[in-house]
Amino acid sequence: MSNTQAIIIIDFGSQSMHLLANKIRNLGAHSIIVQSDITVEKVKEINPAGIIISGGPDSVYLENSLSIDTEIFELGIPILGVCYGHNLIADYFGGTVQPAKIGEYGKVELSICNENSEIFSKKNKIAQKSITWMTHGDEISELPENFTIIASTNDCKIAAMENTEKKIFGFQYHPELSHSEYGVEMLENFVEICGVSGSWTLKDFIDEEILKIQKQCEGKKVFLLVSGGVDSSVCFALLTKALGKERVFGCLVDHGMMRLNEAKEVTEMLSEAGFALHTEEASEKFLGNLVGVFNPEEKRNSIGNDFLELQAEIAERMNLNPNEWLLGQGTIYPDTIESGATKNSDKIKTHHNRVERIQVMIEKGLIIEPIVDLYKDEVRKVGTLLGLSDKLISRHPFPGPGLGVRVLCAETENVLENQYTIEQQVNTLLAETNNTHLSAKVLPIKSVGVEGDKRSYKHPIVLYPENNTIIDLTSENLEIIGDIASTIANTIPELNRVLMSVSGKNAPESFTVQRSEMTKQRIVTLQKCDAIVRNAIYGRDDCAHIWQFPVVLAPAYIGNKEAIILRPIESENAMTAIAAPLPTDVLEKIVSEIQNEVPEIESIFYDLTGKPPGTIEWE
Repeated sequence: MSNTQAIIIIDFGSQSMHLLANKIRNLGAHSIIVQSDITVEKVKEINPAGIIISGGPDSVYLENSLSIDTEIFELGIPILGVCYGHNLIADYFGGTVQPAKIGEYGKVELSICNENSEIFSKKNKIAQKSITWMTHGDEISELPENFTIIASTNDCKIAAMENTEKKIFGFQYHPELSHSEYGVEMLENFVEICGVSGSWTLKDFIDEEILKIQKQCEGKKVFLLVSGGVDSSVCFALLTKALGKERVFGCLVDHGMMRLNEAKEVTEMLSEAGFALHTEEASEKFLGNLVGVFNPEEKRNSIGNDFLELQAEIAERMNLNPNEWLLGQGTIYPDTIESGATKNSDKIKTHHNRVERIQVMIEKGLIIEPIVDLYKDEVRKVGTLLGLSDKLISRHPFPGPGLGVRVLCAETENVLENQYTIEQQVNTLLAETNNTHLSAKVLPIKSVGVEGDKRSYKHPIVLYPENNTIIDLTSENLEIIGDIASTIANTIPELNRVLMSVSGKNAPESFTVQRSEMTKQRIVTLQKCDAIVRNAIYGRDDCAHIWQFPVVLAPAYIGNKEAIILRPIESENAMTAIAAPLPTDVLEKIVSEIQNEVPEIESIFYDLTGKPPGTIEWE
């Protein structure tokens, strides 16, 4: 570990808090995450070069809201507040924070009004106008004394501020998110202001993690549940490098919700990489326990608990002494933050590797998770350093619960009471943006989203093009439509996703929702559609920008036929995402083949929603 001073990240529960530490590390400086209740004495012991106060789901004006040891503000070192941290600084120094007139979630244009500010010019000169990423429902309405405004957006006057004398800065937006165009450059300017010139690299991480693994596993072996995805494969390689092949047992569970032929493909790829893998067929167990389960959180918990029970069954069958084995998981940081596993964060959705029983096992020291502090981009870099093939580390991410979270279930309709009013509001917004060729229809289902670092569970709305056309969703046009979708989701509180119909059909009078469970038939339907999508984009250079392409089966029925949602996204680390453009011929091929080969499907939608306000998966 580098002996240079660190930059402290004070954690207030932001979904992207840990990403701040990730970005600082990538800039070659050491970063340390501390809890929000840290005392000024403890901070002095660390002797940081600077402090970043993270965002979070709280509001500073609420009674008993989270605060900070205010003497930290008087240490005389550079401080940067992000979102909640920005508001906390304003509140302490006498400014006013209140609910925003218009919340901002997703892409927003930032205008710099002081280009000479160090945070915008110290090492990198930031463009006067750029795209940045917002996720806030509060704003500073009155500037604190001795602070000046250095950047604004159309709906947020004090988007950035500074106190030049104290070297204290505040951003309402999130520079750590990859879709903030100059976010990295702004953070690098802050690192320069702090005077830090560290030498931290991912090779340092590997060396340090190997020592940690060897210490935690002294006298023990590891039972690793392997999905064949990037995370579990890199985890497998890192554990094997630290402990040797004889002390790491890899098990692939075929739970019946994998993609078409995926179990075979994964086994072959890992075998080629030199890893022995045991495959366990367990679809009857997993699917059986999902009968009658409709709630997304209950589904995730059921799948997570089944993994644990199966691991125990296999261990007993193989006479593995529980006192000699730890359970290994390829958990990465977005899994923990979305599950609400850090002190101040809000639960967005429980990942299968963060169910309650896993949390208890973690507290007892029975779990080992070597890459839990990393993001997907870092995991891939570690995989390369460990010698894994591009074929393995470049695979599209796939959720641990598999298609279990992509086959949406419903017991009854979830009708929006003011549906007609909402549709009229959207149509009015479309008219105001000269998009009268589109009309809107609310779906009677809900999906999970994230807004202001909090979980949302709201309705999606579908835009239908006139004349039954399949609209152009290539880069330039998708950007325009994406801006419209962002405006709709940010303006109308009942909605958190905006879809585009690409089936070339008129909007129905209404959708119905039938009782829809996790059945083998519905899984097969989704597998067929997913395979069509994968085959359509495979090997296409003009689809290489797609980071992940979830395909979702939704119980929004017309007659007896369901809907398929296409969710191609661009992302770097899963903390933010934007809808990815598709070449016209690829989209037409996908739509045509689904319509011709999957008779169970009537509607085909394209998810235009960014993260935030949507999540990557629908539940």
